[in-house]
Amino acid sequence: MSITKNHNLIEIAKQRCRELRKSQTRAETIFWQGVRNRQFKGLKFYRQYPIFIDFNGRQTFFIADFFCFEKKLVVEIDGKVHDYQKENDALRSEIINLKGIDVIRFKNDEIEKDIKLVLSRLAEKLDCG
Repeated sequence: MSITKNHNLIEIAKQRCRELRKSQTRAETIFWQGVRNRQFKGLKFYRQYPIFIDFNGRQTFFIADFFCFEKKLVVEIDGKVHDYQKENDALRSEIINLKGIDVIRFKNDEIEKDIKLVLSRLAEKLDCG
C-alpha cells in the first residue's frame, strides 16, 4: 500500500498539524513571522508539515516545524525537551535525510534573542546569503 493512498494516516497527520499550528511556541511564532508569505529569500515555507515515511515496514509520519519544498529543507525549532532527546532527534534527522531532505535545527532562545542571526544562518545553509 502506498503512503499517498493511506487516507487514514493522512487525515491523522492533517489533524495533528492543525492542532500544533494552533498551539505554536513563542519561538515558532517569531520564526514564522520571519519566513511567511515568501518574505525570506522568496521561498515558500510551510509550518507544521507532515513528512510521510515507511519505517521498518510501517507507515508513519514526522511533523516538521517548518518545511521548504524548493530547497528540500526542514527547519526544526527545539525547546528544552530536546536537550533530553538528542539521540531521537538525530535518528529522526537521519531518516528525513534519507528522503533527500536536509534538516537544520535552532533553539528557542536563539530565535527569541536574535531572529536576524538565525535567518542569516538559514540563508547560509540555503546558500542564498
